[in-house]
Amino acid sequence: MPQECEYRTFESGLHLSPDKLRNALQDLIDETTGDTDIIILAFGLCSNAVIGLRARESTLVIPRIDDCIGIFLGSRETYKEHLRQEPGTYFLSKGWIEAGITPLDEFKEMEARLGRERAERVQGAMIKNYTRLAYIDMGHDNQESYYDFARKTAHRLNLRYEEIKGTTELLEKIIHGPHENGFVICPPGKTVRHEDFGIM
Repeated sequence: MPQECEYRTFESGLHLSPDKLRNALQDLIDETTGDTDIIILAFGLCSNAVIGLRARESTLVIPRIDDCIGIFLGSRETYKEHLRQEPGTYFLSKGWIEAGITPLDEFKEMEARLGRERAERVQGAMIKNYTRLAYIDMGHDNQESYYDFARKTAHRLNLRYEEIKGTTELLEKIIHGPHENGFVICPPGKTVRHEDFGIM
């Protein structure tokens, strides 16, 4: 991070509840605006969690991308190309595994609530259109345990397993700029809209 920048992180589980994520982001923006010229959100559209955000006195900068999968793959276009080649892809990463946001974690939670038989039916319906589980390798050291977890998850769900090379290129651009192309620039007092992401 550049020395003049401060950063905050959020609990990964907030991604499962876009309204809670939006509220948490807005609270942080409200605390920060006035002291900061530019607030950069390292989020994509993320189930519309960024729609409606507004900074009173700061410019909001958000990558024009659907979600963090596109960030890890380097661009919205690369993400769309993966889905064009194989629409039924479930993506996993080291961060999601560590945060417990995986199909196996979802199954354990459902099993506790619904019992094994119903949980298997629900999960079967949820993954029926998936054909591949792709682990996004971001180049971290000592990933064997994550590969192993992803392979076991693919086997459990009867999906083909692949590893995809990720890239930090977009992450670096989010932090260091330039922010002209591929970013939503929302001036002070303006509200982030669907149209800003190319969605009408």
